[in-house]
Amino acid sequence: MKLQRVFGVTGWKNSGKTMLVERLIAEFVRRGWRVSTIKHAHHDVDIDRPGRDSYRHRVAGASEVALVGGRRYAIMREQAEPMLADVLARLSPVDLVLIEGYKREAHDKIEVRAGDAPSLAAADPGIVAIAADAAPPEVLLPWFKRDDIAGIADFIAKRA
Repeated sequence: MKLQRVFGVTGWKNSGKTMLVERLIAEFVRRGWRVSTIKHAHHDVDIDRPGRDSYRHRVAGASEVALVGGRRYAIMREQAEPMLADVLARLSPVDLVLIEGYKREAHDKIEVRAGDAPSLAAADPGIVAIAADAAPPEVLLPWFKRDDIAGIADFIAKRA
């Protein structure tokens, strides 16, 4: 079994993580890669809405509900938050899985910084590069401007 290539994007709220992930997806797809993503949220997430049939199935006690239609489907599972490895195991094979969030997991990550936000890299050996508008004080980590998408993608392609 081939292991998935994974790489994370982490940072404080409103640092530009989602925008960077979005632009990296487009860059890798342009290069011919198949990309999947995992987005971690620190709050309860519900893609379903009260009154919808799938919501009613969950409320009635279904442990999993698959919502299928057209060109996509979602499987909603009622359980405690899974470990990242469990989520990765459920994904189909692709060339790269980009992970947004999961600050405390051990996979390689690039830290996105905006303004004078405190460093996450100082306490996380999984952070292997920094994307910021100005050079960070950490001189040992590679640094990229936040809008250097091609450079960041090249780094990820080599690293992952």
